[in-house]
Amino acid sequence: MTCYEELKRRGLVAQVTDEALVSELIDNGKATFYIGFDCTADSLTAGHFMALTLMKRLQLAGNKPIALIGGGTTMIGDPSGRTDMRKMLTKEDIDYNAACFKRQMESFIEFGEDKAQMVNNADWLMNLNYIDMLREVGACFSVNNMLRAKCYEQRMEKGLSFLEFNYMIMQSYDFYYLFQNYGCNLEFGGDDQWSNMLGGTELIRRKLGKDAHAMTITLLTDSQGKKMGKTAGNAVWLDAKKTSPYDFFQYWRNVGDADVIKCMKMLTFIPIEEIEEMEASMTGEQLNTAKERLAYELTQMVHGTEEAEKALAAARNIFSGGDTANMPSTEFTDADLQDGQIGVLTLLVKCGLAASNGEARRLVQQGGIALDGEKVTDASAKIALTGEVVIKKGKKIFHKAVKA
Repeated sequence: MTCYEELKRRGLVAQVTDEALVSELIDNGKATFYIGFDCTADSLTAGHFMALTLMKRLQLAGNKPIALIGGGTTMIGDPSGRTDMRKMLTKEDIDYNAACFKRQMESFIEFGEDKAQMVNNADWLMNLNYIDMLREVGACFSVNNMLRAKCYEQRMEKGLSFLEFNYMIMQSYDFYYLFQNYGCNLEFGGDDQWSNMLGGTELIRRKLGKDAHAMTITLLTDSQGKKMGKTAGNAVWLDAKKTSPYDFFQYWRNVGDADVIKCMKMLTFIPIEEIEEMEASMTGEQLNTAKERLAYELTQMVHGTEEAEKALAAARNIFSGGDTANMPSTEFTDADLQDGQIGVLTLLVKCGLAASNGEARRLVQQGGIALDGEKVTDASAKIALTGEVVIKKGKKIFHKAVKA
């Protein structure tokens, strides 16, 4: 089985500009490919997993990854998949976030001479002269075609700023620049990036001629990646200081039944034949085993074997009613309480088990919350917090509230 065939078998390929040429490049280690990362936070999230594991998969097959840090494009903001304008960051914020990204990426791909490279599009975008830029590439873009692009469509009703409208041109210019200066011949991205990616391919062909073979290929779905990156309204971070290894493990242990095999195919390096065999004979108990393995594999990839083993042991202890020492916890002080008590809705929100009071109320009213083994159904209940209280959300999520 070739590398490209495995990508398709794992369900990663959605669209491709020239499948025969792309597969020939990938299968023979001739692809120098890039994936862009706009550095809007100081940590990557679980939503970046598809891109990171793809880069590792292709590097192991002899191809050369370029991790493009969007120091320049982050100054603009990608409208894809958004309903409002992104918060504007300073250059200092972006530079700091970019440094954090690189440290985390080093767990997945190997950087160095003739290996993976990390480049920052601020190095060329920030120095562009506006008039020169318009003359060089502006004529290559049709405004009519841009307005029909999926990445702009959902923003037209609520308003699309001219700043964001330029994002497609900036991303296209990135591919054009990388093609000329780094020998980059392939771009990967999520399916909601397809129009932006085609813009880069077309710009290269129009500026450099039909023989300039630059291709694009999209991952199955970028929305799936973004969905993977969030839980209870909060991001699931790769930085252990923002999401503990245990919480990270638990996030993947609690994926939906319909998503566990999909996640194993897309994100892990478990042989595809083994995953397909599991899929063909999956029972209820085997489903739980598969979720546990998914959580272990991904936690090990991000946080190392020791942390993965600790998270696995802690999860098993909690579910069996044993030691809760390693259970994730939130500390409360007297300032958080009124007469030693706290409302159950506030408790759930402060512990990160609900994104809002409304969501917390629904959880309680639907019987999804238990405190120290007792189900709570009154959304107005006050909880006395003098030591510690074990909160159970649903069947699988445990959290400890501790009075400091």
